[in-house]
Amino acid sequence: MARTPKLLAYLVVAICLFPGATTTHHHAGQPEDSASAGGGLQDPEAPEVMFELLWAGLELDVMGQLYIQDEELASTRPGRRLRLLLQHRVPSDLEGAEQQLQQFQDLRKGPPLSPWDFEHLLLTGLSCVYRLHAASEAEERGRWAQVFALLAQETLWDLCKDFCPQGQSPWLGPRASILDPFP
Repeated sequence: MARTPKLLAYLVVAICLFPGATTTHHHAGQPEDSASAGGGLQDPEAPEVMFELLWAGLELDVMGQLYIQDEELASTRPGRRLRLLLQHRVPSDLEGAEQQLQQFQDLRKGPPLSPWDFEHLLLTGLSCVYRLHAASEAEERGRWAQVFALLAQETLWDLCKDFCPQGQSPWLGPRASILDPFP
């Protein structure tokens, strides 16, 4: 079970390496800047840097905050930036994750997400996995799993923009289409 988050971190970074994933345009009409992203944050990290940070492993502390296990990597500029993102941009509770999911679903019909929004989408999904593993009750685990599956679907939707044939949606399988209220 301990390997699952590390494998998911690898998959998240692999998605970042998908052509066009980091060269998309911002949807909302106003560029996102470092102030709106939690202060002190510049452009999203290069996928290989994010891969190294996530591969080092994240830990969920008793206060519900995710942090990088490797203290040396956590002290670097990219490590501090990731910590700020995890603390200020990634929801730490189920209701916040569901609200973020709804915001991403609302952006589905527009252009591809900005690099900042795409990074936020991936980190929110990764956070869901850690919180799913930490949840003690079956109902809570089920809700975290559902939010994660829908965030994964939104990731595919965004990656598919400008690449998939018109009118065809990406597919995660029969369970995802049952969970997704927006076909």
